[in-house]
Amino acid sequence: MEHINESILSEEIKEHQKEARIDHMVYLPGMEALKSDITKQVVEAMEAYDYDSYTAEDVRCALAKRNRTPEDFAALLSPAAEPFIEEMAQCAKVEKENHFGNSVCFFTPLYIANYCENYCIYCGFNCHNRIRRAKLNAEEIEAEMAEIAKSGLQEILILTGESRKMSDVEYIGEACKIARKYFKVIGLEVYPMNSEEYAYLHECGADYVTVFQETYNSDKYETLHLAGHKRIFPYRMEAQERAIRGGMRGVGFAALLGLDDFRKDAFATGMHAYLLQRKYPHAEIAFSCPRLRPIINNDKINPMDVHEKQLLQVVTAYRLFMPYASITVSTRECARVRDSLMEIAATKISAGVSTGIGSHAKGLEDQGDEQFEISDGRTVKQVYDALLEEGLQPVMSDYIYV
Repeated sequence: MEHINESILSEEIKEHQKEARIDHMVYLPGMEALKSDITKQVVEAMEAYDYDSYTAEDVRCALAKRNRTPEDFAALLSPAAEPFIEEMAQCAKVEKENHFGNSVCFFTPLYIANYCENYCIYCGFNCHNRIRRAKLNAEEIEAEMAEIAKSGLQEILILTGESRKMSDVEYIGEACKIARKYFKVIGLEVYPMNSEEYAYLHECGADYVTVFQETYNSDKYETLHLAGHKRIFPYRMEAQERAIRGGMRGVGFAALLGLDDFRKDAFATGMHAYLLQRKYPHAEIAFSCPRLRPIINNDKINPMDVHEKQLLQVVTAYRLFMPYASITVSTRECARVRDSLMEIAATKISAGVSTGIGSHAKGLEDQGDEQFEISDGRTVKQVYDALLEEGLQPVMSDYIYV
């Protein structure tokens, strides 16, 4: 396991302070720019979204339909829909059961490194935070994965901090090759890459890519991402399209609810996924619905509160708008909220979760600090049993290679 020293860290911070002056809308050298208008369409739709203009009648019309339009989705996310939350939940449950039955897919995240070159003021991994940095080597990655596989899990999500220097593409590719020994499905939540790099990781065994846009408000995005490659707004927004072009069979979307106006961010997230699915109908689409949680060394941002009822509104609106999409609820939420959302609209749940580096195999525990605090620390068996009690069917893998 590797650790960074303070002198190297201070030099990197100086570089980031210089980089903070760069235009957040201009690509850096080496960044692949797509000839795609999806980013423009999403941003324009979000900016034009006036959620206060929708009425109760708009919501009733949206709920009565079988196939819902972006305009219906906008109505379901509006304040006018809040009195209809119970009806939305009932309709969402019907949609979920129509397309997914009572199954819930299981996975767990594995953080293999927490080095980061970005300065995102809300994130526990940001380069200015004096946390314990660590990076698992190949032997340690295999030990972690072997231990996780003992739980019966067959899907893993590999995560790193966003550092090309400390977690280069080849390093992530090696982790994918190791994961293929133990798991049937491999996801990635790492820094955005070019299409050819995604193609390489797909060859190494990766199946899907998730990228949190954090917020789709580019002006707000600029104030939150002060340095690093993540500062470049359009490059991040095009990550899912580059991943699809690189051969990934699935892509995930998310805004970090609470960073900005959650209704506009949720609307933009849905539109982003909708437009990409229309352009690439073969791609599997997934949503995550994280709310901002407390992190280490952070007093620079006050989250905009998103309450449980509003989270339910977002999750059910996603389900009603895109009934075939997978929806994951983070361990940022407590067990009660997660289990309830699984009954109503969500289809995928993590279990046995740690956001630290080296937290499963003996001798590796707590080598690197966590990204954020989790609320649901249940084991795989505990989550499995809880879902069975609710009449749901836990599924360890929904994909088989032949």
